[in-house]
Amino acid sequence: MVGQGVLRECLLDDSISEVLSIGRNPLRQQHPKLRKLLVPDLGNLSGNESQLSGYEACFFCAGVSSAGMSEEKYTALTYDLTLSFARTLEPLNPAMTFIYVSGAGTDSTEKGRSMWARVKGRTENALLRLQFKAAYMFRPGFIQPLHGIRSKTRLYQFFYDLLVPVMPLLKGRFPKFLTTTEQIGRAMIHVAKSGYPKPILDPEDINRL
Repeated sequence: MVGQGVLRECLLDDSISEVLSIGRNPLRQQHPKLRKLLVPDLGNLSGNESQLSGYEACFFCAGVSSAGMSEEKYTALTYDLTLSFARTLEPLNPAMTFIYVSGAGTDSTEKGRSMWARVKGRTENALLRLQFKAAYMFRPGFIQPLHGIRSKTRLYQFFYDLLVPVMPLLKGRFPKFLTTTEQIGRAMIHVAKSGYPKPILDPEDINRL
């Protein structure tokens, strides 16, 4: 859902000359500056190095729900996959800014009681140790999908649909904890271009940008 949002904003931004979408499933979007790379496994980009160099930013938006998942499995799909992807890009794009989308409540200590938060925290910490030009961790809270964007997680989309009538009220009551796919996309582009004073951005930072 976040990936759809930032892709939309990238394609609308005239200062961005080319976008490479990397994923397991084909995209419906067509655009003159959009290139697509289909891979069966996001954690294994070997053989595609020639198509991965020359980029100034990576917006890593892939992720899965931890519901009903063991820590071992969630670690494989979160930490292992993300770090394999990043480590492939690192030597190919030393001037790259890497932006990772985790979530509000991520545990930087890696020692908390919440399994998903520990794994996300471990992933963030490992990314911050890599030798990119810069790395930033986005921790959005509740995300409102806009412009026809929908979550691939059916349960999430069910709740989004239920909350549509009360969204203006929620934004009024909790402005620091709610953001939209459009706001996240624009904030990610802004950080890739201009940086940010701190490496971890919470919902308030995202909305401010």
